[in-house]
Amino acid sequence: MNIPTSRRVAAITGAAGGIGRGIAANLFGRGFDIVACDRAFDADARDALGQLASQAQARLAFVSADLAALTDFAPLVEQIHGAFDRIDCLVNNAGVSVKSRGDLLDVAMDSYDQNFAVNTRAAFFLTQAVTRRMLAEQKQSAEGARSVVFISSSNAVIAAIDRGEYSMSKASVSMMSKLFALRLAPHGIAVYEVRPGLIETPMTAVAQTRFDQMLADGFTPINRWGQPQDVGRAVAALAAGELPFSTGVAVQIDGGMHIHQY
Repeated sequence: MNIPTSRRVAAITGAAGGIGRGIAANLFGRGFDIVACDRAFDADARDALGQLASQAQARLAFVSADLAALTDFAPLVEQIHGAFDRIDCLVNNAGVSVKSRGDLLDVAMDSYDQNFAVNTRAAFFLTQAVTRRMLAEQKQSAEGARSVVFISSSNAVIAAIDRGEYSMSKASVSMMSKLFALRLAPHGIAVYEVRPGLIETPMTAVAQTRFDQMLADGFTPINRWGQPQDVGRAVAALAAGELPFSTGVAVQIDGGMHIHQY
């Protein structure tokens, strides 16, 4: 059943937890309704996102899909679009990392394939399908009103030799954002890349002891763990159209880790 609304709508992949939930919280705060997409939503995820929506008096829809397994993204996009009869912003947040860090010479094909299937392939073909749907609407809107945001990583540009397949997949996402920016700018759709650094999530929990020690040694200029809300604030500002004369840029949310120093 379609639920029409005049509010802007953002679709977020990987929305069940971690950075995705932080993005949802901030987009709700900017007046967006949310279509939350993930492989599955447990009771905790549904309750947490539902509470955020209720606090913001916003609408929330859930769409479950395994993006890495899809061979046709059009039906998924119709399901996402059908929730509120529009898509104004796509946030490509869904991602995986390596199960365990190791020697580049020992990278297994299944780990390589999984990282590229989720981080790169799914993001590309979902964006392709969503922006086709956006263009089909031939919507007239103000600069910055429609957007695509790719969540890549500081490892898109900072080499991590002990998780090479992840770094390579995120470097591809970085180029992807530039390509879509060029393709979509004439249609008033802005494209951005957000590069999180060390963010405290379930994905980084496996290496928490290591990174705690690195922070104790002064790892980053802003020397603390980043939080999902830090990423969410950046995404919300971009999706809200606060940088209308900008597209194809990368925003570093990494505590200054990207700054070269000696």
